[in-house]
Amino acid sequence: MALAREESSPLFAGTVAGTLRLILYLALAMVLMVLDHRNGWIWRLRYATSVVVEPIYHLAGLPAAGMRTLSVAFADRKRLTEQNQRLREDLLLANAKLNRMAAVAEQNQRLKELLDTQHSLELNVQLARVIDVDLGAYRHRMLLNVGARDGVKAGQVVIDAHGVMGQVVEVMPRTSLVMLVTDPDHAIPVVIERTGLRTVAYGVHEGDQLSLPNISMAADVHAGDKLLTSGLGGRFPPGFPVGEITSVEQSPSGMFLEGRARPTADLDRSEDVLLLHDLAEPVGPPEPGATAGPPSDLAPAPAPAASSATPPRAADPKPVAAPAAASSTPVQP
Repeated sequence: MALAREESSPLFAGTVAGTLRLILYLALAMVLMVLDHRNGWIWRLRYATSVVVEPIYHLAGLPAAGMRTLSVAFADRKRLTEQNQRLREDLLLANAKLNRMAAVAEQNQRLKELLDTQHSLELNVQLARVIDVDLGAYRHRMLLNVGARDGVKAGQVVIDAHGVMGQVVEVMPRTSLVMLVTDPDHAIPVVIERTGLRTVAYGVHEGDQLSLPNISMAADVHAGDKLLTSGLGGRFPPGFPVGEITSVEQSPSGMFLEGRARPTADLDRSEDVLLLHDLAEPVGPPEPGATAGPPSDLAPAPAPAASSATPPRAADPKPVAAPAAASSTPVQP
């Protein structure tokens, strides 16, 4: 009990011994302060102690520093990933816009070529857009976005900036179907520009070529010759480019030369085309239901009215042939 009481007694008790102890400690503190101020012993001791203690501080702070570094690294990685994703999207969008601008530039160039063709030839044409192309083995057709309500008629010639593409074969209210010159069922009268030789170019199953199967053996035809519309038949106006001969060979029968030509028009690339309205007059018999007769400017003028002073002269009677004798046998019903 006495030991416990001594341990619980204050350091500086209100006794003489406690007062002496306080004075001793204050004197020691003052001496240390003076020595530290003059010689820096305490600072040196603190510096030497910090050299030993600082590694312990760093070691104790490693977990917190590691967690902080990991969190920053993850945050930076996430931010960099998001920025990379945004930059990738911006790059794709920029490329898409660039491709779109290139496509628009090409389309403007094609439209300019079409307008230049219209102005240079001074034709009455109608602009149409291609909405579908069928280049199968047995059909080479093209669908346009204009129809009967836009004034399109069957038989109209379709061209682009480079040459003849075909003719309208079917007209719907809002669309029209075009048979291309390469269709196996299509034929177009042509003339070779260099020599003036007339022939007919047929479509073939290959889809990108024309066939000229009936060329005379003595004809002067070479690869590279230009084919133009001859105007025969009245369907295609003369002078429009059709194709370019690529090869000339002897036909299997040995009686003719057979030529192959590449179409001048961009059959598989054109997006805008022109429909001709100024067509040549058709050559041949009139269509069924057409009224036959001379043109109005060649019709005979009406006879002048007779004068009241001079009576009209009576026509001389003409002898009338006697009717044939009737048969005695009645006609059976």
